[in-house]
Parts: sequence; C-alpha cells; structure tokens
Amino acid sequence: MDAKSTIESGKAILGIEFGSTRIKAILIDEDNTPIAQGSHTWENQLVDGLWTYSIDTIWNGLQDCYANLRSDVNTKYGVEIKKLGAIGFSAMMHGYMAFNAKEEILVPFRTWRNTNTSQAAAELSKLFNFNIPLRWSISHLYQAILNGEEHVKDINYITTLAGYIHWQVTGQKVLGIGDASGMLPIDPKTKNYDAKMVEEFDKLIMPKGFSWKLSDILPTVLNAGENAGILTAEGAKKLDISGNLQAGIPVCPPEGDAGTGMVATNSVKQRTGNVSAGTSSFSMIVLEKNLSKPYEMIDIVTTPDGSPVAMVHCNNCTSEINAWVNIFKQYQELMGFPVNMNEIYTKLFNAALEGQADCGGLISYNYVSGEPVTGLADGRPLFVRAANDKFDLANFMRTQLYAAIGVLKIGNDILFKEEKINVDRITGHGGYFTTKGVGQRFLAAALNSPISVMETAGEGGAWGIALLASYLINKSSNQELSDYLETKVFAGNTGIEIKPTKEDVEGFNAYIEQYKKGLAIEKAAVEYKVAK
Repeated sequence: MDAKSTIESGKAILGIEFGSTRIKAILIDEDNTPIAQGSHTWENQLVDGLWTYSIDTIWNGLQDCYANLRSDVNTKYGVEIKKLGAIGFSAMMHGYMAFNAKEEILVPFRTWRNTNTSQAAAELSKLFNFNIPLRWSISHLYQAILNGEEHVKDINYITTLAGYIHWQVTGQKVLGIGDASGMLPIDPKTKNYDAKMVEEFDKLIMPKGFSWKLSDILPTVLNAGENAGILTAEGAKKLDISGNLQAGIPVCPPEGDAGTGMVATNSVKQRTGNVSAGTSSFSMIVLEKNLSKPYEMIDIVTTPDGSPVAMVHCNNCTSEINAWVNIFKQYQELMGFPVNMNEIYTKLFNAALEGQADCGGLISYNYVSGEPVTGLADGRPLFVRAANDKFDLANFMRTQLYAAIGVLKIGNDILFKEEKINVDRITGHGGYFTTKGVGQRFLAAALNSPISVMETAGEGGAWGIALLASYLINKSSNQELSDYLETKVFAGNTGIEIKPTKEDVEGFNAYIEQYKKGLAIEKAAVEYKVAK
C-alpha cells in the first residue's frame, strides 16, 4: 500500500513529541517509515524566576504542529487525514503540572529546566536512599510543600506534559512507565511506583494535614503496548481544529523524551544505550545489574517496558554552540556574504576536527542554565583561555563541541570506570550529530566507546512515540518491545559506527581535567553574576 492509500484507509500512525524548542509530528506507514511531518517552533519563558510554557502556548503549539502536518500531507498526497491507526504523545520528561478538581492548573507548568528544588531533592534522596534529581516531579511537589505554597492543599492530580496532553484528549489519567519513572522511583518487580517510598512520603507530609495521599494524585503507570484509551470527540477537536479528524483512535501510553529516544535508537535491551544531544543531553544505559550504591549524578529510570536504566541528564548541550554560530552568521551578514545556516554549521563543525585533541588549553562552559551534575543551581556561559593557549578557530570550535558533552562524560565516567558497566552498543541521536562524523567522533572519545548513528535517528522522539503507537496495535501476542523493534523496525540495522582513537581519548581526558579544575571559575561567575 502506498503512502496516499495508507492515509486514506486510516492506517497511518501519528507520533507527536513536545521538545524544548520544537513540537514535531511524524506520520508513519505500516512499515514504520515516515511519510509526512509537521512542526512548530516554541521557546520556554522565564516567569517569576521559573521556566515555563503557558497552557495556551501548549495548545496553540500542538494545533499549529498538527495543521502543519495536514498541510504536508495535502501537498504530498492531496488527501485529508480523517482516521489514523493509532496516536502517541511524548514530551520532555519530569517537571510539575498540578491541577485541582475542576481540572484547572494551579501554578504555571514548572519544566525540567528548573533547579529551585535542591532542598526537597536532598531530603527525599536521604529519606528514600535513592537519588532523587532536582527536576523530578516529586522534588517539585515536596519543594512546594516546603515553601508553604497555598496551592498544594487543592491538588487533585499531578502529571507531566505528555501525561497532561494524553489526559486532555483521552480522558485517561495514565502515564507510560518511562515517563512515570521521572516522577517517582519505580519498583522493577511490580513495575509501579515504589510502594515503600509512597508510604514514606505520606508519613513525611502527614503533619501538614492535606486531604490527599500521594497515590491519589499520581497517574496510573502503564507499560508499552498496554491499553491507554482512545481519542475522544473533544480530544479530536483539540488536536485538529479543522474538524476532519475522527474520534475513536487508539492512543498508546504517553512517554517522555528519554523513552522515545531509546525506542528511536533500538536501545531498550540490556547492555545497549543511547545518547540524546540537543538543547539538553542525556545518556541512557540499560542495566543488567543494579548499581552498587546511589549516585547524585546518576538517575535510575526505566525503558518504556520497565527495565532499569542509568540516566545521566545534563541541562545544557547545544544552546551555547548555537549562540556562537549566530555570531558567525552575523559576521557573514555584516560582510555581505550569503547566509546558509546549514553550511555555516557544517563548516564550523568540520573545522573542529582540525583542532588539537585537548583543544590547545581552551575551556568552555555551556551553562545557559544551572547544571546539577556539577553542582550549579544557576548558569553563566563562559569561554576561558590563558594568554599562551593556542587560540584559533579549530580549537575554539572543538572546545565548544567538547563542552556540549563535558558534563555527560563526567557522569558516565562513574558508570564505566567505577561501576564497570558493560555496554555492547551506544547510539547517538539529536542535533549534535547532524554534521556527519564530528559529534559522533567526539562522543566516542568522551565515553571511550564506539558510537553508532543511524540515518533514522534524525527523526527523533516523534518517530519513537509513533513506533510505540505502532507497537500498541501491531505487536503479536506477548511480543516484547525489544523483539518488535528488532524484527519489525530495525531488522538488524545498527547504523554507522565510529570507534575512539587513542589520541582523541587522551585529548578529551586532558581537556576534562582542566574543565573540572576550572569549575571554580564558573562557580565564581554564577555567584557574582549581576542581576538585571
């Protein structure tokens, strides 16, 4: 069946993911191949000291993204989307969306980027004997309690962004297990929230006298492939304001961007991993054994089918690279040269390959926002050099690219050097890898591990959640997600691999030692930052 017929027959599958800077929709056919896409660009806002997206911004963005997809379908195939085989929604993980009994949001959505929860995260980590990151939903909830925020007593439901969208279009208060594992720790045996931690939290807040208990206000946890409801008539109107999309479409459990990244790179089996590198970066290593102890730098989450994963999450990645590339763009405009952003990125990234393996002594800190892994609640981008360092374009660009994954290396050194974790394959995806062979080579050096990049990885999380929607309706009886991906989607394709070289590994190690020593400079810059 060709793409047009697939769409007309209602067998195409839709995946939509809310990223930090873009909402993306992908339509796939029965072979799981993308056949159309749409997007909407957006930015978070800093409101009263907290990063957020307004409810109106969320819905306007979703509707514009879907309209963009409809336009692409009409242009390519001359047809309208009326029915779909299945739908999946995904979004940036973590954060805090709290609602009252009238389904009104109580405070503006607090995203993963906020680092105001240090007291709550520290106290909960000690209580649970489990690393609770600043950005997790439970940290935001408890910090609001510690702050004495008025809204807490009125909470009826808390969820993530993906869970919110799913709830509003299906009526179901559910969440995929991967996304749920960024709200509260998951018990790998029950594949549900850790019951002991839920009990401990309830005891902790009992003196406050709230009318709710934790289990009352959390989404129901679902594994990949489980029934998560259908698109309601109201939900169809919210998604497609043209009114063409029909209700009754199955919707898979909503997932976080970490889970969809694992799916999009075929990294849900034990001893596989992936690195997502875009506005933020994170690595996901699927574990075959538990870590020896909790680590503040490492989060334990799950795959979309419930396997434990060691996650190193970094708030900052390519934003500072983008800022510097924009300077070069402005220079070209000033000189009257034609501007082609793809060409600028490609040439500058390739120039980095000519830099010295240790960047000639140059150091960069890409901290647009705080970076919990290195202990910074706030950020200030810095470029640092000594007078006798080799300061040229190649070394400058190389240090920018190293800095984008520097914090990621610090966290993963614990896994590979201290915990002796074994990995058979790590796959990279995201904007950092767009220029062929550059970011891939530097990540291989940082992790001292072969890195694969697939052509399809550029499709990202929207494709990943579309695959989870495909799994929902197309899996055979009792077929595991890893088997479905291996046999029905990737068919043995592991991408193009780059192995680390001795020179690059030694150079990155030398760079990261200087980077760690220089963190005192970054901390001082944050401490003495002049407020606007």
